[in-house]
Amino acid sequence: MTDTSDSADPSAPPGEAAESGTETPQKKRSALREFVILVSVALVFYVGVMTFIARPYLIPSESMEPTLHGCTGCVGDRVVVDKMVYHFSDPEPGDVIVFKGPPAWNAGYKSNRSDNPVIRAIQNALSFVNLIPPDENDLVKRVIAVGGQTVQCRVGTGLTVDGKRLTEPYLDPETMSADPAEFPCLGNEFGPVKVPEGRLWVMGDNRTHSADSRFHCASAPTDFQKHVVCTGDPEQGTVPVGNVIGKARFIAWPPGRWGGVRSIDPQQGG
Repeated sequence: MTDTSDSADPSAPPGEAAESGTETPQKKRSALREFVILVSVALVFYVGVMTFIARPYLIPSESMEPTLHGCTGCVGDRVVVDKMVYHFSDPEPGDVIVFKGPPAWNAGYKSNRSDNPVIRAIQNALSFVNLIPPDENDLVKRVIAVGGQTVQCRVGTGLTVDGKRLTEPYLDPETMSADPAEFPCLGNEFGPVKVPEGRLWVMGDNRTHSADSRFHCASAPTDFQKHVVCTGDPEQGTVPVGNVIGKARFIAWPPGRWGGVRSIDPQQGG
């Protein structure tokens, strides 16, 4: 008597006679191809978003506290920067912007690239597709005045733009260890400086710890008794609009500080 229990079912459709439970080479190649396509699409989407729409930035210093936290040698806030908004409009007073430091602002900047030429080439390639930060001095400050406006500070009048005293609720006396009501210039008096067209006058919210437009313009006092500085070199102290990378929109990290970054126009009284 012949045992037919292991014989193929002649009524079974072709290809189902001996199902082994393993994928065929064709199925494996198809799955691999789909995986590669999905990864490629995700990478292109990521690079596109980082290049044209938004990207995170680490706040490197404490110059914008308490609005944004940062410090030397520690992990500061990571903000998401809107890179689209200034394609359709110009930066306005009160905007918190990330920008590439002009040449005059780059003294002391240390490259974030390796000294090894091979590793440096890889870093540059990854930077080109926005997978690592560029090798540039990216800074964050608040716009105080725009092209055509005149900014200055005097003890008697405080910080003014076009003669109008500013209202700055984002300044914190405890953070600065100084009360702006008592020390309105929070340092030397300066100006007047007329901001050239296409450029911005920017300052940090932590006014006593910020190397901003006041610091980078010509700082030789015009009156050694009054200690008035920064009276006529706007090209050094201002930032070209073309150097602006984007507008800080919200704090993405750490979770305890999630929230939006407000644009408060000091020229409009908040």
